[in-house]
Amino acid sequence: MSNPAPTTTSPSSAAMATQICHQIQSIFSLPLPNNLSSPLDILTTELAALSSSSPCGRVFVYGVGREGLMMKALCMRLFHLGLSAHVVGDMTTPPIAPGDLLLASAGPGDFSTVNAICRIAKNAGARVALITAKPDAESEARRCADEVVFVPAQTMADREEESRAGEVSLPMGSLYEGALFVLFEMVVIKLAEVLGQHPAEMRARHTNLE
Repeated sequence: MSNPAPTTTSPSSAAMATQICHQIQSIFSLPLPNNLSSPLDILTTELAALSSSSPCGRVFVYGVGREGLMMKALCMRLFHLGLSAHVVGDMTTPPIAPGDLLLASAGPGDFSTVNAICRIAKNAGARVALITAKPDAESEARRCADEVVFVPAQTMADREEESRAGEVSLPMGSLYEGALFVLFEMVVIKLAEVLGQHPAEMRARHTNLE
């Protein structure tokens, strides 16, 4: 009679959540290259500058796949903060122009659509901020970028390591995407302070067509 296969105990939901949060937290503990500023500082400064310009500039966001979902989530909160915020590709998105800002995400560093959108924005005279885990990628988006927002997390382009028993390892580009969500929440908090926006004012801008 064969011996039964050894069983492994899966971590609890709380343990899994703790490990995932720790992995995301570790991204913001890594040292940045000397030539790059804090992602939080760059995004807060760029977005605050839009509201202080006359006329107020607009922000456009773009990303593909799950990165695109994080960009849309940021766009929603920027609108709640009172900014003129638009998702590239929506039917009501206006043309980008000088004085505007494009926030584009390309975690692996090079997407053909991100390259094209950044080129169009740059040629139209807008500022371009590229969010990426690969700041040294030789892409058109990188060449167009006025600012590079470095988020040093695993993306789809990186090789995944096998997780050990009892450990949770986020697959594919989940770590980068999770880091984007946390980064954007920090940006919203800081930007609300800079703009003097209170929760009641933000809530008043939320749609009632739900």
